[in-house]
Amino acid sequence: MGAGRILGAGSRWAGALPARLPPEHFLYQAKCDCLFTNGTERVRFLERYIWDRQQIAHFDSDVGRFVADTELGRRSAEHWNGDQEIVAEKRAAADTFCRYNYPVLQAGQVLGRTVPPKVKVSPTQSGSQPHSHQLVCSVTGFYPGGIEIKWLKNGQEQTAGVVSTELLHNGDWTFQILLMLEMSPRRGDVYTCQVEHVSLRDPITAQSDSARSKMLTGVGGFVLGLIFLAPGLLIYLKNKKGEWLRAGADPRAAPRGRGSWVLPSIAWPCGCRAESLGAPGAWQRKSLVPPARPTARG
Repeated sequence: MGAGRILGAGSRWAGALPARLPPEHFLYQAKCDCLFTNGTERVRFLERYIWDRQQIAHFDSDVGRFVADTELGRRSAEHWNGDQEIVAEKRAAADTFCRYNYPVLQAGQVLGRTVPPKVKVSPTQSGSQPHSHQLVCSVTGFYPGGIEIKWLKNGQEQTAGVVSTELLHNGDWTFQILLMLEMSPRRGDVYTCQVEHVSLRDPITAQSDSARSKMLTGVGGFVLGLIFLAPGLLIYLKNKKGEWLRAGADPRAAPRGRGSWVLPSIAWPCGCRAESLGAPGAWQRKSLVPPARPTARG
């Protein structure tokens, strides 16, 4: 679980480098692993030496000596095995390095750490066959890497047309993976992505079905209709208000043909009454002449 390092000086490491001159750009690294079984009941220390992404030699505490993995690492393994101080140090590393750091690894949540996955299902168009589609189940952000993912159609596991990507490292001690299903959707079919992980008490699922898509389409159409209806209603009310203001009349008055209004009675002084001449704003006053009294004839 730890990463080793190369000592820059020291005669005992002189034989660790390859005999030939290295190229201009190269990578030489040592990696240390601590393998625990039932806590610290059984501990194995493993150190690997890698030259340009190829393991050339390693030390295994179960074996107790250096072993060459390639011809390039043979000389280094022979040199290290000839130095009893180096061999004794590596044999003791299971105790001095692994067991010693075990409480630190537990406190830092490196051992026994679990992170539950996030699951999302999304559709994509598939070009391999006519009228076929793909569903992609994205499972992200989980730890450790062991995980089981299934595609279910109406509750039945699907194995045909299922393709999975490799397990990808996120760089933050979590993983992600994609599981694709190629299918020809039919009305009423329900596709479910089911995920099981050590961090979960029960499997979690994510669904994609045609009924949900239709419901979302109906809701979207209703909302779109409201969006278009609201501006039209506001414009209509605004125009009506403008007509009332231009007429100088009570907005409760009702129109009587284009350009004419029937207004409530207006009290004029001096016994006059108001009459509309047929157009808003044009008014005249007329005197109210009382009817003549009848005369008696003898």
